Amino acid sequence: MSDNNPFGGIGGQYATSVQYGGAEPDVAKPAIGDAPATAGLIKDTTTATFAADVIQESRRQPVLVDFWAPWCGPCKQLTPLLEKAVKAASGKVKLVKMNIEDHPSVAGQLGIQSIPAVIAFKDGQPVDGFMGAVPESQIGEFINKVGGKNGGAPQVAEALAAAVEARGAGDVQTAADIYDAILEQAPETVEAIAGLGELLFEAGDAEGAEAVLARAPEAKKEAPPLAALRAKMALAAQAASLGNPAEFERRLAANPADHQARFDLAMIQNARGERTQAADNLLAIVKADRSWNEDGAKTQLLQFFEAWGMTDEATLSARRKLSSLLFS
Repeated sequence: MSDNNPFGGIGGQYATSVQYGGAEPDVAKPAIGDAPATAGLIKDTTTATFAADVIQESRRQPVLVDFWAPWCGPCKQLTPLLEKAVKAASGKVKLVKMNIEDHPSVAGQLGIQSIPAVIAFKDGQPVDGFMGAVPESQIGEFINKVGGKNGGAPQVAEALAAAVEARGAGDVQTAADIYDAILEQAPETVEAIAGLGELLFEAGDAEGAEAVLARAPEAKKEAPPLAALRAKMALAAQAASLGNPAEFERRLAANPADHQARFDLAMIQNARGERTQAADNLLAIVKADRSWNEDGAKTQLLQFFEAWGMTDEATLSARRKLSSLLFS
């Protein structure tokens, strides 16, 4: 982009660096929850605060300045794409937005004659920029360039780590944006497919999750992260058809040996996230009668393990209990 740089002659929340941005994927996804603002990564500035927000801050890391105005239609298209790409970069660059209608002097000093205009600052100086509502893929390339790092396999790992960190912090929208950006650049990354699909499923969009899973390459469709998500979705669908858990609890109170009621209750408990209770109910059936439903309780428990993940705390605990029952 620097060959056409109109500014060439002008005199993080998450610790992991991520270098992925790109165009929207073929499968559209809805916003997932109400994500909190990304603290310190994106902000508005004024004439009075521009020196601190941009000049001084750019001595620590690159800062992109988005010059815009409320009446500018292309600005309304560009700014959301900028924000998404900056979030996906996860702290490698910052974005500062300046409304030139309220604060025209800085834009005038920089010689900006049309908006939207984006200038990258490094070490207190403007170093590159572009004008107009460019495609999101170009924004990602621009951020990669000014951020000083090219994409590649190490950045995929860093991006995945940042998505996990964002998700752990409750910022599911940022996690989804990062997964989305990874898949634009590395579409066969099964961890990103599984991560984005799981976020959609947890948000109640099972159809969207199925569409994301369908994007997995044929050779990787049975990869463990994807198999775990499919198992989770299948269990939830099965539990949804079972009915009211209170009915199964009533039946068990009347007859603790009603294994079908205990089994169905375990299915509902799993769907509600009550993993320990679900496992304990299936273990109770295994202990009481291994022959029931052709050892169906153990088979279902193993399916739970696959859906929960082999390193999940509930899996590890229930697997120890199951081993104790089987080999005591």
